[in-house]
Amino acid sequence: MPLRRQFLTQASAGLAGTLLAGLLGSVPGCVPARSAVRGQVRGAGAKLGHLLREPHKIPAPTSTEEADVVIIGGGVSGLAARRELHRVAPALRTLLLELEPETGGNAAAGHNGRTAYPWGAHYLPVPDERDHDLLAFLAEAGIITGYGPGGLPIYDETALCHDPAERLLLHGHWQPGLVPEAGVPAPDRAEIARFLAEVERLRRATGPDGGDLFRLPLDLSSADAPTRQLDGQSMADWLAQHGYRSEYLRWYLDYSYRDDFGVPAAQVSAWAGLHYFAARKGRAHNAPGDAVLTWPSGNHHLAEALRRLGGPGRIAPNTLVFRLQDAPDGRMDVLAYSAHTQRSTRIRARQVVLATPWHVSKHLLPGAAALPLAPLHAPWLVANLLVDGYPGGPGQPLCWDNVRYGSPALGYIDAEHQALRGFEADGPRSLTFYWALPTDLGNPAAARRHAYASTYHDWLTLVLTELDLMHPGLAARVQAAELWVWGHGMVAPTPGYVWGAARQQARQPHLGGRVHLAHTDCSGVSVFEEAFHQGLRAARAVAQGAAAAQSLPYT
Repeated sequence: MPLRRQFLTQASAGLAGTLLAGLLGSVPGCVPARSAVRGQVRGAGAKLGHLLREPHKIPAPTSTEEADVVIIGGGVSGLAARRELHRVAPALRTLLLELEPETGGNAAAGHNGRTAYPWGAHYLPVPDERDHDLLAFLAEAGIITGYGPGGLPIYDETALCHDPAERLLLHGHWQPGLVPEAGVPAPDRAEIARFLAEVERLRRATGPDGGDLFRLPLDLSSADAPTRQLDGQSMADWLAQHGYRSEYLRWYLDYSYRDDFGVPAAQVSAWAGLHYFAARKGRAHNAPGDAVLTWPSGNHHLAEALRRLGGPGRIAPNTLVFRLQDAPDGRMDVLAYSAHTQRSTRIRARQVVLATPWHVSKHLLPGAAALPLAPLHAPWLVANLLVDGYPGGPGQPLCWDNVRYGSPALGYIDAEHQALRGFEADGPRSLTFYWALPTDLGNPAAARRHAYASTYHDWLTLVLTELDLMHPGLAARVQAAELWVWGHGMVAPTPGYVWGAARQQARQPHLGGRVHLAHTDCSGVSVFEEAFHQGLRAARAVAQGAAAAQSLPYT
């Protein structure tokens, strides 16, 4: 049966069907359906997590434990908080509770027997040399191996992304880099150059307070009022206001924002849209400032280093925290259900780090309704394909990052790009596709429902169609496809979110200083640096609180 008829018959109700219908509408050919490709659809622990909506199904606690600090959530922020507490307050007894079988959060990873591959975040740009906390962690993890004569860090060569790094399929030709150039008309090239010159100016600009207009972590950015007011309008409106109309530039910016935020320029604040380009100020002794660090497992490599350096504090996976409440002695009771033992435990703690996304935190934090935080999380599809063939094409050869101009997808990375076994032109490859799913005019809940309704065959056909548009005939050589649907992807910095009052309130200690939120939802920008520093901020507040209350004995 032709792919168009077979797929639309079976999957028209799902989001994958909607996406494929639009994709095929402009494609004259079809791809043979590959129902025999082995694999499955996976995802974050929605079944266990959704028990928060049905607390009556969770058994009451039958035992009690004690800890100085309970960290809820084992993503990058929770792991960073755990490591920092071990560093600055090693006497504190910490317990980290994680919903998933493994820590890592959006920096999860898998393995197909040939290579590790990422399920989420997959790189870290070379950091700003002023970010001493992050550089200290990277040195402790062995990623920084020393410092050059000028004081700039030397990075492990195996972690620096190898050349060639990026290519774009544009007008039937693979060009180097992702900024459209090949065959782009002169007026469009001039407009792209004007935009890049403007963001370079902003990258170097400072405010009246002496701070960089745009910096990472973003809370170090200048408080310059005219600049912060850009948070109130969309990036699309800012572009129109400043005469940027090139379809090539607009595509590139939409691609960039969907890649980091999951939504296009129309749903991103102008402040965040400019910050995306102007805040990166990395410097290294052995790499250019725009270099990135990456590993076959993506940022799971960094998450594992945080876990390894976090000290002896216990980590309890497969554990759902379903309530925070006041304890009789002034501490906090953390009620947690173990999917492994199918029993609940009361954990009495002096302080709690709530390192979960807001859609989880709002069910746990007493008084959350008074905190009008409403982050938008777009759903994502990540597909790891084992392909028995080389994804070539005219022009630039296979790169680490490979993108098709005009595609609703975000392209794929070569998961084996950093492998040291050598180049295999005719051997199998492991490709990791990324797809930020559309949110139906800002309605991520509807997109999530459609995404969960789509089947493995739905998603597989969608991904193979995109692969064949990039490399005709290669879809027929896919041997395996492991798919992951993220119902709640990273936070999107929608207009008014970054410098709005709700985010500022969320960053403050709660319940008399006993609960501290630590997640990129408290930032608005979901990148490793922000998650890392959110964890450090919470951990240092905990350590200060512990020092102030160290004379209070346990009862």
